Amino acid sequence: MLRIIIMTISLIAVIAVNGATNIMPFNGSTTGEISKRLPVLFTPASYVHFIWPVIYILLAFWIFGFWKNRTKNNATLQKRRAILFTTSTVLNIALIVLWLTEHFIWAMLVTAALLMTLLVFYFTYPRSENQLFERIPIAVYLGWMFISIINNISYVLTLHEWNGWGLSSPLWTVIYLTIAAATALHFIYHYGDIALNFVFIWAFVGIAVKNGFEEMFVSAAALFLSAVITVCIFFLKKEHRTHT
Repeated sequence: MLRIIIMTISLIAVIAVNGATNIMPFNGSTTGEISKRLPVLFTPASYVHFIWPVIYILLAFWIFGFWKNRTKNNATLQKRRAILFTTSTVLNIALIVLWLTEHFIWAMLVTAALLMTLLVFYFTYPRSENQLFERIPIAVYLGWMFISIINNISYVLTLHEWNGWGLSSPLWTVIYLTIAAATALHFIYHYGDIALNFVFIWAFVGIAVKNGFEEMFVSAAALFLSAVITVCIFFLKKEHRTHT
């Protein structure tokens, strides 16, 4: 029961910090305002960040599922998942604070640490445990962290005026999109993870919306890759129905 209480408090804490910093500017700016300072083409439209409330609601469902299945799962596994969950919320809070205080390189490193934590967390589940109270909340969270780490890297490189080894910013953005899409397809092919792939589609469409006609190359690539992922999801579901 103590683990449930600690995890619940940690989730409430990260929701409070995230909510407060978006309502009341910290250090003169909100997280969104800082993101808009630089012309980072990989940054999606503002509405895309409403995925955070969805993630937090799903994590609340996950805590309920953890409590519900507390007697079914192995005690060691339960302890490991509780530690990973709490660690992820602490890293999330650290990420928000570092971003707002404009320690962008540290924020990028913490994002990487959060991504690795969620990967370890994700792989504590077998492919079959892909339900709302099991792997799905972690998959959605993980998917968004994949998008976040690419966005943070792009932001830091833009901030430090990286020359891109002679390649243009739109071309690098398409490279980032391709890497992200390959990651999404890996998870759908090997783990049948539709929830994680929907996060990539959500982000890609948001990137296209933000860039619009001004960066047609980026927008077209984002929409094309969204379509590719969507088709793969369709065929995965069709194949699943064929085998059942």
